[in-house]
Amino acid sequence: MAQRQIILDTETTGLEASAGHRIIEIGGVEVVNRRFTGRTIHHYLQPDRA
Repeated sequence: MAQRQIILDTETTGLEASAGHRIIEIGGVEVVNRRFTGRTIHHYLQPDRA
């Protein structure tokens, strides 16, 4: 049986939401049986605020 994993990464403006810090970028890759499949995702969130 194939083992599928999705690995996510985020970029933020900081670590304190109460200070107005935000997630500005999200990326991810798919891995099946410990091998990258080439399937990826990448999005900027409100890039004008970065």
